Amino acid sequence: MQRIRKGDEVVVISGRDKGKRGTVLRRVDAEFVVVEGVNRVKKHTRPNPMKGLTGGIVDKDMPIHVSNIALFNPATKKADRVGFKQLDDGRKVRVFKSNGEQVDV
Repeated sequence: MQRIRKGDEVVVISGRDKGKRGTVLRRVDAEFVVVEGVNRVKKHTRPNPMKGLTGGIVDKDMPIHVSNIALFNPATKKADRVGFKQLDDGRKVRVFKSNGEQVDV
């Protein structure tokens, strides 16, 4: 089970974009995720009239390692670590380490 999933709100805890918040757009693989507005680079694109693409400089979100981000806890308004807990009915859920609340409601 993944600690950080698509759609989660995360905070960057280290690197160039430290302190920025955004939502996870997609998981690239087991260790990298793309976060909206984080690790943004400028990419120079060539025009392609066959595909209808205009050339120029576009901003693109690049993947960031999961060790550099943490889940945002709305109760404490801070970044928080994630743990797992087994419920009585056998389901495995994610919980915040600081206050023990469930991540997915």
